[in-house]
Amino acid sequence: MTGGDSSPADSPSERAATDSTAGDADAAPAAAIDDWLARGDDETVRWAGRPRIQTVIPAAVVGGAIAVAAVAVAVVNDAPALALAALVGLLLPAWSYLRVTNTRFVVTDRALYRKSGVLSRTVQRVSLDRVQNSALSQGVAGSLFGYGTVSVEAAGGGAIRFEDVDDPGAVRDRIEGRDDRDGDELPGTVEQWVAVRDEVRALRAALER
Repeated sequence: MTGGDSSPADSPSERAATDSTAGDADAAPAAAIDDWLARGDDETVRWAGRPRIQTVIPAAVVGGAIAVAAVAVAVVNDAPALALAALVGLLLPAWSYLRVTNTRFVVTDRALYRKSGVLSRTVQRVSLDRVQNSALSQGVAGSLFGYGTVSVEAAGGGAIRFEDVDDPGAVRDRIEGRDDRDGDELPGTVEQWVAVRDEVRALRAALER
């Protein structure tokens, strides 16, 4: 389910409060998330994060190259007006930075949420009970520096993506609920298993009579 409005970008207090990645996003205050997340009173936030800020670097490199080239052409051709093209190079990394800092991902015990938008705001929601499949992808840089993208498919159509998040494997576990279960721990208490054993022994004894 998607929705958009013309609400202004996140306030400085929200950016300061939720400026976290997958490693420390659990500490994001619920009040800051609730500034844009319409969650239920008993809906618990399990994880919150955003794309890694370093993903702005490629745009900065390309933008810088464009700016330098534009200034060089303007100087060689003695055409100061051409230097205005350098603004394009400066705007490219600025826009990329705003896009990253205004993107947020949240996993609750009921749904997945993705907020994006610089001049406007779009919030996407997928209920956990509709999640059919999840996938993790990492490029060369992501594999080296520990970030990647988690893609989720929903029953009945629809999908949601958490792009360039730190520790994507842990994020995927949060989505699938695996982090709430200890793989080395059996369900139930010792007393319950003792009772089951006694019942099995009694049943076996009755069958052997």
